[in-house]
Amino acid sequence: MEPSMEVLSHLRVVEIGSSAATSYCARLFADFGADVRKVEPPLGDALRRSPPLTPSGRSAWFAFLNFNKSSIVIDPTAPQASRRLTALIEDCDILIDGRDVDVADCPFIDLAAVRQRRPGLICLQGSWFGRNGPYAGFAATDSTVRALAGLVRLVGPAEGPPMHAPDFQTGILAGLWGFIAAASSVVAQTQGGGGRSWSLSIFESSLALSEYLMSEAFACGDVMRRIGTNRFWPGSPVGIYETRKGWLGVTLITPAQWRAFCDMLGVSELRDESAWITGEDRLKHLEQIERVLMPRLKARTAQEWFAEGRKRRIPIVPVPEISDLLQDTEKKVRGAIVPVLFGEEEGLTVGSVQRLTLTPPRRGGKVPALGERQGVQNARRNLVGSASAPQSWQPLQGIRVIDFSMGWAGPLCTRTLADLGADVIKIEAIQYPDWWRGVDRRPAYIDAQMYEKTVRFCIMNRNKRGITLDLSRPQGLALAKRLVAGADIVVDNYSVDVLPKLGLGYDVLRTLNPRLVMMSMSAFGANSVNRDCRAYGSTLEQGSGLPSVIGNSDDPPGMSHIAFGDAVGGLNGCVAVLVALIHARTTGQGQFIDLAQIECMMPFAAPWITVHSIGGTPLKRYGNRHPQFVPHGCFRCAGEDNWIMVAATNEDMWQRLALVIGRPDWAADPSLKSEQARRGIEDVLERVIEAWTLTRDADQAMSELQAAGVAAGVARLPIELLKDRHLRSRAFLQEVERAFIGWHPQPSLPIREGSEPYPIRAAAPTLGQHNREILSGFLGLTDAEMAQLVREGIIGTAMLPEGELATTRKVSSD
Repeated sequence: MEPSMEVLSHLRVVEIGSSAATSYCARLFADFGADVRKVEPPLGDALRRSPPLTPSGRSAWFAFLNFNKSSIVIDPTAPQASRRLTALIEDCDILIDGRDVDVADCPFIDLAAVRQRRPGLICLQGSWFGRNGPYAGFAATDSTVRALAGLVRLVGPAEGPPMHAPDFQTGILAGLWGFIAAASSVVAQTQGGGGRSWSLSIFESSLALSEYLMSEAFACGDVMRRIGTNRFWPGSPVGIYETRKGWLGVTLITPAQWRAFCDMLGVSELRDESAWITGEDRLKHLEQIERVLMPRLKARTAQEWFAEGRKRRIPIVPVPEISDLLQDTEKKVRGAIVPVLFGEEEGLTVGSVQRLTLTPPRRGGKVPALGERQGVQNARRNLVGSASAPQSWQPLQGIRVIDFSMGWAGPLCTRTLADLGADVIKIEAIQYPDWWRGVDRRPAYIDAQMYEKTVRFCIMNRNKRGITLDLSRPQGLALAKRLVAGADIVVDNYSVDVLPKLGLGYDVLRTLNPRLVMMSMSAFGANSVNRDCRAYGSTLEQGSGLPSVIGNSDDPPGMSHIAFGDAVGGLNGCVAVLVALIHARTTGQGQFIDLAQIECMMPFAAPWITVHSIGGTPLKRYGNRHPQFVPHGCFRCAGEDNWIMVAATNEDMWQRLALVIGRPDWAADPSLKSEQARRGIEDVLERVIEAWTLTRDADQAMSELQAAGVAAGVARLPIELLKDRHLRSRAFLQEVERAFIGWHPQPSLPIREGSEPYPIRAAAPTLGQHNREILSGFLGLTDAEMAQLVREGIIGTAMLPEGELATTRKVSSD
């Protein structure tokens, strides 16, 4: 685990303040060799005391966030403390600042003066809600932010309360976004750019998980409700089911998958029911369907069903316990689970999931003791960047991306690159367009051009240019290769063998373009024994270990989202591409990235993996309670199915909460000062809090609690986010006009350089919209050549019905 000359070893990063988001951002830099210096007060970062704890009382969460960093202690009361911190920052390339979340006794620094003296400095400042807007001063926790972001209300039993997942989610999501901002700035510096200053909203970062349902709410209206544990709108079955041994994650989207699943279970009466072809139809009859399916699933073990499902290309997966992950040899071989040293304790944690094959990340490391330096400490270096960047110049301008991806994960990755200025060319085919345009191939759907009317597709594919090419035929393949020859990046999220079988594997493409960065975003990885398994975002959550820590002790493993893994995979893919791009721009060497999206979900379970690896500690599930904050929960408010998440994170906040709910005796009671003492009467506390919230509208309750400095967040529905006052005040939702849809809201990036988000430059392309612009204008095809490609069905602007696919193939071979 000795550091070497890794991709980012030329960078020095200073981390100040206390925030999971900024700590994870900094760890991603350390994973690839950056010299990361974490500044702490004499008592250490508060996250060092955050549960779950190892047998020796160390925080497994802190360990995951901070291995391979150095710790520098600065006492804010010491003489010259500010000068010492200023000198550290002026000698770094990137400042990652979490003080707006928790100042952590950080000495004062004049950041404006620092940036004036160091115009090449890249700065990232994280906060819960951004510097402005109605929520800007709110007290917050991971759970209250997720409630406000629409990630709690739709999860859990239909009768309530909604079920929140354990902490750590917002920190990981925002950390990924923070790294994307800072790393894209480094890419810009390889092209002559200077320093940049970014702000990061943790709340807006979490909306990466909500924007799909927000787009569906815009299109479909107020139709989403919580419908039960492991049940989600809009389709079904998407959930976790008990088998003879173990639990099985099931996701059935297409008619073919539904028929194959029914055949596997031997329930032809379900398969042949014409009213149950689509997931939306099946959801209306789910109880009737599950009465047939659930007894059949108990006939075999989860592993046996998984093996049978692989043969039939069905997206199912065993749902592992934490102990199962620790016994998974493949996860260790691939570096998804790595060794970590924390004092005298040796354990395992989740490693970097950005699997760069030429310049891989570090495999594990040591968590710094308070004040401990690690790695090579260079006294002086040639600092990266020399001038501040012009505000109008986006960091990835001049980068070209060829996008072979579909659905959510891959398109989110490439959309983020496009939002940051890259030229993204999306390649579809009229025979098989992006399935997020719709999976219905019946003539009526296509004749009405419904494939141009799905808002979800438009959300994921803005700022891109779109063409069509039939890659299964030589003419289409040759044109794709010509585009790749002039590109910087290629992204695909097909099954691992699809592009290689077409003649577009990395071994072929690198001969055309040695500096090419190519990323495969498969479910399990290119060298996995499960490499051929079909998966969706829900499958990735089901197989990650996270469901085993959600819910109460007697609950089944619980999902927390309809397609959690998609957004997470997309963001991790963007991180991986940017690291590889930095290497390519500085050395001329491209490389292949083998991103396994199921591994991208594992950081959310990392603390429990560490604790279990050290002592085999039995997992404790807290439901809506919390291992550190008491009280903590989701409480019913006035009206129908209205809820609020409330947390008391320390003694002062507890006393303020007690006063707000009319219990000054509790606030004054010294015996209730400690979290341990309050845990003894947790049932009583929750009853009294809910008696208070029941008399108030959820927003009124939040306003009263926040006015007193108590962390609270309304459990929002996705449709409510479209009119959220904070998002509106920050211009987060931008109105964009597109053919077939008209004006519709588009979410902005949660990272911004000024007070306003980057404007959205272009709506999502219609099918084949830019064929002439790119094939003729860029590749130089003549009008006659273009017309011939249209006649042969190699390009086009209209999706083909299922019945015409064979005809197209026959015409092309005549």
